[in-house]
Amino acid sequence: MGNAQEKPSGSGGGGTRPDQATAGSRMRSRSGGSIKKSHTQGDSKKEVANGTQRENIPAGGQEMQGSPKPDTSYLDAPAGALPPHLARLKNEGNHLFKHGQFGDALEKYTQAIDGCAEAGIDNPEDLCILYSNRAACYLKDGNSTDCIQDCTTALELQPYSLKPLLRRAMAYESLERYRKAYVDYKTVLQIDTGVQAAHDSVHRITKMLIEQDGPEWRDRLPEIPVVPLSVQEQHRQKPISIEQAQARAARAAQEEARRKEAQFTLLKQKGNDLVKEGRFQEALEKYSECLILKPDECAIYTNRAICLLKLSRFKESKQDCDAALQLEPANKKAFYRRALAYKGLKDYLSASSDLQEVLQLDPNVREAEQELEVVTSLLRQSLMDNST
Repeated sequence: MGNAQEKPSGSGGGGTRPDQATAGSRMRSRSGGSIKKSHTQGDSKKEVANGTQRENIPAGGQEMQGSPKPDTSYLDAPAGALPPHLARLKNEGNHLFKHGQFGDALEKYTQAIDGCAEAGIDNPEDLCILYSNRAACYLKDGNSTDCIQDCTTALELQPYSLKPLLRRAMAYESLERYRKAYVDYKTVLQIDTGVQAAHDSVHRITKMLIEQDGPEWRDRLPEIPVVPLSVQEQHRQKPISIEQAQARAARAAQEEARRKEAQFTLLKQKGNDLVKEGRFQEALEKYSECLILKPDECAIYTNRAICLLKLSRFKESKQDCDAALQLEPANKKAFYRRALAYKGLKDYLSASSDLQEVLQLDPNVREAEQELEVVTSLLRQSLMDNST
C-alpha cells in the first residue's frame, strides 16, 4: 500500500485516452462495491436530549477520564503531491487497510479519488496509487470485477506499475480467466524477476492451460507486452522499503530451505539405494552429506549406524546410535543397532540391556529376541572365561 507504486521513466502522464483527458471524467466512484462499512461497538454514539446533542455517558453518570488519545500522527505523513486534506484520506485508508478494515479503507480511497476530481487534480502518479489501493480492497473482499477495473485505470495512468499489474493478475486468476492472468504475471516478471508470487502463479497456470488448451496453449494467449528497458532499469534502481527488504529476505530463506530439502531427499534416497546394493561405504558418505544439511535428523543417524556396523566400525556406530537416542529416546532401531555395536565391541552386558529395551518397547521384534539369546550365551561364556 502507500506510495510504493512504480513510476516508469519515459511514460510520463501518458497512456490516457481522449475520454480520460480530465480528472473529472476519470473519477467514477464505486464506493458501494460489495464491501459495507462496519462500526465497532465502541464507536461514539450521540443522542438528542432537550434539543441539544450530548455524548453518551457511561453508567454512573461520569465521563471517562484519563483515556489515552489514539496516535493519529500518521494522518499528516506526506502523500505524494496530494493536498493535506486528500493526503489525510489516503493515509487513513492505508492505516485501515493494514488493520484489516477493508470496507472502511475503500471508502477513504473513494473519497480521496472523488476529492481529486472536485479539486481538478490530475497527477497520474497519485491517482494511480489511489486506484491501485482501492483495487486491493476489492481484491480482499473477493470483488474481482471492480478490482480489475480499478487496476486497469491505474495502469492507464501509469503503464507498467507493478502493484496494479500483480493485483489484476490475481483478480483474473480468481475469475478463472487464466490467459489474461498469465499475461499479467509474465509482465510483472519482466519488471521484477524476484516476485515469487508471480513465479508460483505462472507455474500453476501453465499446468491449467496445458490441460485446458493442449500442446498449442501458447498460441491461444493474448500478446504479452514487452516492458521497455528503461522501465526495468528504473525499477532495479528504485530504493526498496524495509518491508520489501524483509519480504525479499524471507523469500530467499524459503527458497534456500526448499533447495536444502530437495538436496537432502535426493541424498537420502541415494544412500538407501546404495545400502540395498551392499555399497556401505558410499552409502555412509551420502548419509554424512545429509547430516550436514540436517544435523538433527534421527533417521540418518540410524541409517549411517547400519553402514558402520557393516564396515565393522562399531565404536562409530555406537556413537551414531547415541546421537539418535538423544533426539528420540524411544527409538527402537537406535537401541537395536547400538546393541549390535556393543556386541561387536564385546560389551555383551550393554548389548543385552539394549535388546531388552527394544523388547520392552515392542515385544514382537523377533530379531531382538533371537539376538538376545545369542548375546546372553556370549555373556555367559565371557563370564565363565573370566572366572577360570
